[in-house]
Amino acid sequence: MFVVARRLKADVVVIGSGPGGYVASIKAAQLGLKTVCVEKNDTLGGTCLNVGCIPSKSLLNNSHLYQLVNSSEMQHRGIDIGSFKLNLPAMLKAKEKAVSSLTGGIAYLFKQNKVDHVNGFGSIVNPNEVLVKKADGSEERIATERILIATGSEVTPFPGIDIDEQSIVSSTGALSLTKVPQHLIVIGAGVIGVELGSVWKRLGAEVTCVEFLGHVGGMGIDMEISKNFQKVLTKQGLKFLLNTKVLSASKSGDIITVQLEGVKDGKSQSISCDTLLVCIGRRPYTNGLGLENVGIRLDEKGRIPVNKNFQTSVPNIYAVGDCIPGPMLAHKAEDEGIICVEGMLGGAVHIDYNCVPSVIYTHPECAWVGKFPMSANSRAKTNDETDGLFKALAHKDTDRLLGVHLLGPSAGELINEAVLAMEYGASAEDVARVCHAHPTVSEALRESCLSAFCGKAINFS
Repeated sequence: MFVVARRLKADVVVIGSGPGGYVASIKAAQLGLKTVCVEKNDTLGGTCLNVGCIPSKSLLNNSHLYQLVNSSEMQHRGIDIGSFKLNLPAMLKAKEKAVSSLTGGIAYLFKQNKVDHVNGFGSIVNPNEVLVKKADGSEERIATERILIATGSEVTPFPGIDIDEQSIVSSTGALSLTKVPQHLIVIGAGVIGVELGSVWKRLGAEVTCVEFLGHVGGMGIDMEISKNFQKVLTKQGLKFLLNTKVLSASKSGDIITVQLEGVKDGKSQSISCDTLLVCIGRRPYTNGLGLENVGIRLDEKGRIPVNKNFQTSVPNIYAVGDCIPGPMLAHKAEDEGIICVEGMLGGAVHIDYNCVPSVIYTHPECAWVGKFPMSANSRAKTNDETDGLFKALAHKDTDRLLGVHLLGPSAGELINEAVLAMEYGASAEDVARVCHAHPTVSEALRESCLSAFCGKAINFS
């Protein structure tokens, strides 16, 4: 087949259209750079919009509504509901509609901001050229002054367990199951594991989460918050096997048998299910990028090393998001994408990773930002609520707010007040003395900061 290579010219080529890539592309175009964004998938938005944040939040929200209707909660609120049933195909369709709306929105923003979108697999030929191979076999070569790698991450495979996305699934397959499992076993009780486990538990599945670590919520969560978080999820019906290692999984007919071993006691056991979800994390996606062509070497975790300006070892090649060191979070990638592009044109490059929040979108939600008691020269005060916990940490000498950890309704929204306060160096007293609307959940954050400031809250004992 004769392949015609079309040649383009750009000031910057962005490889990847996820949260880091698409916002970087738009910002670059807004700053006057001729920008080309290369995306290997048919739709824009990367993992987050297509098979991550957005579809999972749709299912989390709608499954929570179903759970409310399916419980005695409505009667307690004075709402009588007649007969109803789960319509899973319609729920999945609503999820796809949300995804389609947002991916289409990116295409619209690209058009409005004059970002050129090239669909195909992009690789680096040399520091000033990107080759794009398209699905139809054709190629495009783009000459460019700068290259920004924003290729994101992919699901980390579990050695010896083959994912078919039918009965043995990754997070991608778990978003599109066509029937509610009888028993869902989740390998990993981190953020993705407990979120997706919660979805299918609400819809009627028995759910067991197997976790190598001794706590739920993954790395970075405060241990007191994690302990209470586990209690809440257990009360909702999720089961946890902590300090437990998965040895293997085998399938016979419709039954999947998972072999387990205790991390501490070495005790062996096996459990069976009809659906197995593998959620052991994500790894940077860098395969086939041509990094070897320009001498860029990955670190021990497969990430692309960058300096404070997000430059790789090749000065005009940059990288942001999940493919570089740091937390794999969509909002972190967005900030890096914007700041990186501004830095290309001489702007200030600064991001305080201590002020990057994390959120688990269960119900109640779990969110945190900043330091932990064991890592801070601080005083910590905790306020307990029904199925909730609010913790604020302040420096014992200066009262500067160092961290906030929340378990409760709307924690993912509330954490942003703490992020803003920390970003501008506020003290716990500053937050405590700001008038908060009543009645709102945000008052609990105010009370926590009041406790951290003077040792006593008003509305909590």
